[in-house]
Amino acid sequence: MWPQGNIGLRPPTGIASGPGAAIYDVISHESPAMIRYSMTCDKGHSFDGWFQSAAGFDALHSSGMVSCALCGSAQVTKSLMAPAVVSDKAASPLSAPVSPAETTLAALRRKVEENSEYVGMSFAAEARAIHDGDAPERSIYGETRPDEAMALIADGIPVAPLPFMPKRGTH
Repeated sequence: MWPQGNIGLRPPTGIASGPGAAIYDVISHESPAMIRYSMTCDKGHSFDGWFQSAAGFDALHSSGMVSCALCGSAQVTKSLMAPAVVSDKAASPLSAPVSPAETTLAALRRKVEENSEYVGMSFAAEARAIHDGDAPERSIYGETRPDEAMALIADGIPVAPLPFMPKRGTH
């Protein structure tokens, strides 16, 4: 399942934005304990996921809501492992990068946030205004519906997805 996307617009040389973001972990902030599974997708990527319980994993997996953190594939299986059950006090923050890919994504997010203006759900209108010369030229990022992103592309305004959700939408 793919939620409404987060969009980025134009590094200094041109526009870059579009929809898309993957759900990496499913957690409950009310649960005193979590279970971690090592998983593998059909493309051979290995990643971890935290779940409220084994039944919680099974319910989410059967509804197609568990996907690969690297490629988005929903063809995911649990890897051979001894599941780790961790209490809230012993768990490290899920927001902390644990792999080189996550470290790179965190650096990309910092760079986008430091060098671009967040325009929220006004992204499509603002991108079009910048492209048409009706708004000052600057780097922006924000959110839009997939059909709005496709309309921007159809009108010659290049857009590309950012691999993260806005901070206001995360916990």
